[in-house]
Amino acid sequence: MARRGARRVAIVGAGWAGLAAAVRAREAGHSVTVFEMAAQAGGRARGVPVDELVLDNGQHILIGAYQRTLALMQTVGADAGALLTRLPLALVYPDGRGLRLPAGPALTGFVRAVAGCRGWTWSDRVALLMAAGGWMARGFRCDPALTVDALCRNLPPRVRELLIDPLCVAALNTPAQHASAAVLLRVLHDALFSGPGAADLLLPRRPLSELLPEPALRWLAAGGAVLRQGHRVQKLASAGSGWQLDSETFNAVVLACTAAEAARLTAAVAPAWSVRAAALGYEPIVTVYLRCAGTRWATPMLALVEGPDAPAQFAFDHGALGGHAGVFAFVVSGARAWVERGLDATGAAVLRQAAALLPGASVLRVLAEKRATFRCTPGLDRPPLHVAAGLFAAGDYIEGPYPATLEGAVRSGEAAAALL
Repeated sequence: MARRGARRVAIVGAGWAGLAAAVRAREAGHSVTVFEMAAQAGGRARGVPVDELVLDNGQHILIGAYQRTLALMQTVGADAGALLTRLPLALVYPDGRGLRLPAGPALTGFVRAVAGCRGWTWSDRVALLMAAGGWMARGFRCDPALTVDALCRNLPPRVRELLIDPLCVAALNTPAQHASAAVLLRVLHDALFSGPGAADLLLPRRPLSELLPEPALRWLAAGGAVLRQGHRVQKLASAGSGWQLDSETFNAVVLACTAAEAARLTAAVAPAWSVRAAALGYEPIVTVYLRCAGTRWATPMLALVEGPDAPAQFAFDHGALGGHAGVFAFVVSGARAWVERGLDATGAAVLRQAAALLPGASVLRVLAEKRATFRCTPGLDRPPLHVAAGLFAAGDYIEGPYPATLEGAVRSGEAAAALL
């Protein structure tokens, strides 16, 4: 039901940010129209057909700290308990080395995990605990100009190789030598030290489209929202106290499309904002799907040691997650150098990297998101949520404390809807 003060709102983009904005705006009683230029919703976190299977365009991980994403799933009727496998955080390598976070209070759990970390010496453990104590004493804040490499320069090589660097590239999709230390510290604080369960891994059992995009579209359609898929907005112009999208007029607009598309649409109406959005750099992610019939790992996720001829940092067993048996996803984050080598070369390198784990495996598909996330560097100038009167932006690239994540996208969409 339309409420007093309801407005006619356009949401441009049906990725996770756009869907969050649309759901919360409709929930508040606004009249909502969603424009999506692609044939399906979900943006960079969606399912794609591959040889009669539905796989993801990239392997995503949620964590227990994703409170707004989990709440949004509940709103649209997506059962997180059925769709996600919840496991304690474990960065475990095939040889058994790695960190396992036990259940319980965050701080004591972290100390116990570090103390019991296999493959580290006691000096390695003490060095990490001392460093973490220093980060905690400073409120998990540092000089905004600092890189992760500089922040962790004094940590032992094993700690860097087996924990810090993989966490950095997984969370920020930016190599440690270029990544923002301030953003990584915020991620570590909110994931590892913000409460029991915050660091838990939430691994999708079903394709990403079933987690949010499809349930959200059904919820919006049932609630009277207008959905226009396959429609690219060509022009945005001011129209009195509102905004005109092509031939239609709205009281307010949320640009939840890519930063490049938002920059195109705002070039004439908010040029300074457009320049900031257009200036962002990007890092790709490559996901190599391997098939190895009859093989199943004891754990659904493994950390891998990256090297010059070993591209992937993490691997996932879809069969162990309750998905397609014999299908494995190997993730190459911060993949710019590998994209330059070519996807065939990347797939072949991953196949060699996986040979000991998956004897006789074959490449099923290599998928690349060349603009998977913004390049999360120190002091990055990200565009703000507010563009102009009645015009807002939403997306994981919007100004905020987090890197490009699903939770960041959802939070920005909800924040934009709250300003309507």
